[in-house]
Amino acid sequence: MTETQSSTTSISDRPPSVAHLLLERVAETPDLEAFRYPVATEGGPDAWHSYTWAQAAQRVYAIAAGLMDLGIRPEERVAIASTTRVDWILTDLGIMCAGAATTTVYPQTNAEETVFILADSGSRVLIAEDATQLAKVREARGNLPGLDHVVVIDPSGVEPAADDPEGWVLSLAELAERGAAYLEAKPDCVTDTTAALRGDQLATLIYTSGTTGRPKGVRLSQDTWSYMALAIEAVNVVHEDDIQYLWLPLAHVFGKVLLAGHIKVGHVMAVDGRVDKIIENLPVVKPTYMCGVPRIFERVYNGVAAKARAGGAARLRIFNWSADIARAHARASQESFRRTGKASVPAGLAAKHAVADRLVYKKLRAAFGGNMRACVSGSAALTPDIGFFFAGAGIPILEGYGLTESAAASFINPSSALRTGTVGKAFPGNEVRIAEDGEILLRGPGIMQGYHGLPEQTEKVLEPDGWFHTGDIGELSDDGYLRITDRKKDLFKTSGGKYVAPTEIEGRFKVVCPYASTMVVIGAGRKYCAALIALDEAAILGWAKEEGLTGSYAEIVAHERTRRLIDGYVDTLNAGLQRWQTIKKFELLPRELDVEHGDLTPSLKLKRPVVEREFEPLIERMFVEQ
Repeated sequence: MTETQSSTTSISDRPPSVAHLLLERVAETPDLEAFRYPVATEGGPDAWHSYTWAQAAQRVYAIAAGLMDLGIRPEERVAIASTTRVDWILTDLGIMCAGAATTTVYPQTNAEETVFILADSGSRVLIAEDATQLAKVREARGNLPGLDHVVVIDPSGVEPAADDPEGWVLSLAELAERGAAYLEAKPDCVTDTTAALRGDQLATLIYTSGTTGRPKGVRLSQDTWSYMALAIEAVNVVHEDDIQYLWLPLAHVFGKVLLAGHIKVGHVMAVDGRVDKIIENLPVVKPTYMCGVPRIFERVYNGVAAKARAGGAARLRIFNWSADIARAHARASQESFRRTGKASVPAGLAAKHAVADRLVYKKLRAAFGGNMRACVSGSAALTPDIGFFFAGAGIPILEGYGLTESAAASFINPSSALRTGTVGKAFPGNEVRIAEDGEILLRGPGIMQGYHGLPEQTEKVLEPDGWFHTGDIGELSDDGYLRITDRKKDLFKTSGGKYVAPTEIEGRFKVVCPYASTMVVIGAGRKYCAALIALDEAAILGWAKEEGLTGSYAEIVAHERTRRLIDGYVDTLNAGLQRWQTIKKFELLPRELDVEHGDLTPSLKLKRPVVEREFEPLIERMFVEQ
């Protein structure tokens, strides 16, 4: 192994739990704005309402006391199956303040897997968003003998069922009413329960969506989250005067960790998990800070490129020129900072950048609300060319890295010393090693306790001395910047003995081809590499309209002119690859890859085995001997 590197700063004297931090936050800034959330209006745009910290705490404490009234005790599990909304956050904090442990369930999860997670976790209460989530467990109640109650956030459309036990279903409002009464009788129940919490008690069970097999429950302790809260404050990426826009799924660890940082730092959090509302909401909320996944930034880039293309040849030339200038400016600036500690670019490039800013970048920043100071990207690798473009356009994307097993955040790019193409430097208190085979190993206070009920699986990845095997391959610079090169299990060897890192090739293609949604490189044990390519529906249909082609997405994809179009982009991709990496053949998929079909995880990671099984006939066709 390489020599161990540790962060230069440490986190000490952290409180046992985020519940402690919440009480401190409310006492310190009770009247400051904590959350913004949308409320539907009749016939008009959503109205944004707010909670102060004191108002949020009142709601949180009532939920916590309501759970205690239902008999929930420390470390017992309470599940949440809901989209991202302010009620999710208040409920999660209520669970924490009751000393219980949150089990997260993606709202897209089907009934079978939802029941598996609830049973495997031993959850006693389910906080269900609506009638749809309730229906998943109502039919399988016989397989969930330990599920004592279902609390519905939005009870509209929820009808009583004849075989429901009395009190089995109640609304979140009813739970809060029970909690208010419980608080009257026991006014110190929340503060006493919080004071008694230990750092090693279970706080959260997050089930990895996984790219293969059944999900595993990752056990994260109370002080894991309080550590993350203090670490986020220490790296100084988000500030107390920020307005953070939160749309990420809170069932995913990336979304969940942001809540801990929010409580410690004390900024405003605008919450709306509707992905189709992001473009509409940004100019209204005017956030200064937002976290996302690469797919979102790729779609924004491709959308801007498609709009430029629709504006005619001259407009497209201006965009392409501006994009090249943005990348060149960002590269020069970052390289200058690395060498001298001061960001500077040649005068000629600076002059071109100023022109491009007026023509393109200013409009892009306005689409993000006009105040965006920085974005953070995580969950999967961000293609460097996309990162350089946004950095040069004035919206730096600070790529970070972590896993569910490390509470999401293990590395982050410093906002003052961004190095695009890396995931930055280790969080305070973290240690990192690169094993002989290139695998990244982590150790620190953010690492999980283990997989719930799976000691053998835990032993495979977590060594007795605390080192966690991430399964990712990477390189570490002398000054501590980490670069992820691929997922260990995704690397493959061709029959000619050459190793191929598919993620790198796939990322390059998304930059080369503005119509690409997903590329899946195939070639393990084969003579050459081939690829399945899914196109972005909006982009390719826009191109088809310009070309006078009509038909559905599948019909356009099957058209010979579309194939010739994509063939040209594959040739461009191949020109920059080693001979054994080049894509010799490709097939266009009849639909986009998505979560609903099981091709992607809810955090938008590619499920390679699923895709390869579903499209096996297309894959075999690409490897038929000619």
